[in-house]
Amino acid sequence: MTDSDRRFPRSVYRHGDEPDARFSLANERTFLAWIRTSLALLAGGVALETLGLGLQPDLRLAASVLLIVTGILTPIQAWLGWTRSERALRMNRPLPAAHLALPLGIVVIVVGVLVLLGIVLA
Repeated sequence: MTDSDRRFPRSVYRHGDEPDARFSLANERTFLAWIRTSLALLAGGVALETLGLGLQPDLRLAASVLLIVTGILTPIQAWLGWTRSERALRMNRPLPAAHLALPLGIVVIVVGVLVLLGIVLA
């Protein structure tokens, strides 16, 4: 059994050659940053709904749900992004783009608008 057969996920490690460890560690730090972002989105959604903050209830709920759903989906991006990047590193190919970055930015803008409207209309 080779070293690549023992490592998870095999779909990543069975391809190409071992890259410089610094690049793999940087890829792992990016993965963990996405996980921290997910936790922040979840915490923000829970806090927004739990604390109430005197916002218009329907807009507050919409913003909370949007944050929580995005927080649930973000680890999927983290995992897929990590695997695509690690495979690209191993195959000496260009790194792929983060597909969730733009939608995540849009969600934050929409949540901000919902909270702003929730304050104004309260």
